[in-house]
Amino acid sequence: MTDPARIDFGRTAADYARHRQGLPDSLFARLRERHGVGLPGQRVLDVGTGTGQMARGLARGGARVTGLDRSAELLAAGAPLDRAAGVEVERVCAPAEETGLADASFDVISAAQCFLWLDQPRACAEFRRLLAPGGRVVIAQLDWLPLPGSVPEATEALILAHNPSWSLGGKDGLPTHFLRPLQDAGFVGLETFSYDVDLAYTHEAWRGRIRASAAIAADALGPEAVERFDREHAALLSERFPADPLAVPHRAFCILAGQS
Repeated sequence: MTDPARIDFGRTAADYARHRQGLPDSLFARLRERHGVGLPGQRVLDVGTGTGQMARGLARGGARVTGLDRSAELLAAGAPLDRAAGVEVERVCAPAEETGLADASFDVISAAQCFLWLDQPRACAEFRRLLAPGGRVVIAQLDWLPLPGSVPEATEALILAHNPSWSLGGKDGLPTHFLRPLQDAGFVGLETFSYDVDLAYTHEAWRGRIRASAAIAADALGPEAVERFDREHAALLSERFPADPLAVPHRAFCILAGQS
């Protein structure tokens, strides 16, 4: 069973910044055009921002974004990416459950790829405190799909051979259980959407993406164990999936919720 207390994405900040693609542009376009999220001037807090992939996507649409994360290493790794993207994101080092930020100071709170790792009841209570009247929460997730015969299916089998306690494989990319904590916290108007997309990864990038996951370097495996896994992963890709780049199936999923 994956132990959240063991997971520290700061251990893999370099791979995280370089190889994790983040949410596709099509998702940000959909949030802006259909849901009014990420609009010019909108005050957004992106919790669990990591290197800032969600934050930059919202900032590119003109939103005023603050990225918050408990890992100083990830925040530092994201700053050069902000400059390269030509956006400004304020960065705050704090946990999502106790941000220290002012009441009612944001129009939108986003949480991408991180809601699983939060103390969800405490985080949702903090979201309610931080949101201005009429504010909204956006929970976004992008998961690879271990379809039969796919690269993710083969990669997951290798992960389990090296890290048998990993319990986050076999996902369908539809974490609807995230709805309940929002509902219990009093959020209303809950809605979801999802769609599938193939993301192009070179062999090198896919290896880096997996090293930067909770299954490998972010877990407490140690450098030698990570290196052994990576060597075997490279051999697996070369033998079974020689095309480069790879077309890796993913599913994007979002929840939107409003203040009551």
